[in-house]
Amino acid sequence: MANTHGLPIAFSLSASLRIPKSTFASSSLKRCARQLSSKLTITMGRIFLITLEGQIYSCKHCHAHFALYDDLISKSFHCRHGKAYLFDKVVNVTIGEEEDRMMITGLHTVVDIFCVGCGSIVGWKYEAAHEESQKYKEGKFILERFQVLGPNGSVYSFGELQPAGMDTDADDV
Repeated sequence: MANTHGLPIAFSLSASLRIPKSTFASSSLKRCARQLSSKLTITMGRIFLITLEGQIYSCKHCHAHFALYDDLISKSFHCRHGKAYLFDKVVNVTIGEEEDRMMITGLHTVVDIFCVGCGSIVGWKYEAAHEESQKYKEGKFILERFQVLGPNGSVYSFGELQPAGMDTDADDV
């Protein structure tokens, strides 16, 4: 099942209710998922998760789906724990406070993203890039590879850590 944007997913609330994603607009989908997940978690004790179909990246702790392989833009990014991947779309995350962060490629305004299933920090979203050459990152998501399972269920084990307090990202996509 796919919507007009070609994203083959379905909603699932508990295991019994499935609503096709094609009934929702793409831009409102993420906002709806964020609002519902926090409300349902707090008021009902249930977690609202979007189930992706196909090759997926998921949380290594609770296996919540995050992104499709088809939405992967680049594997050439890095974070303080090793590799990081840039995605166009990510689901089943909530966002933290907006902050300015100095990275290798300059100053960016970002928000940390957290898994709605287990609360683990899994990466960040670029809200704004302060340098013209970095504007392509705006609205895109970074998933830290050591926090996610790959499409084949692989776990990334990180080696040498980056210095504390400095996030990194790559120039090339």
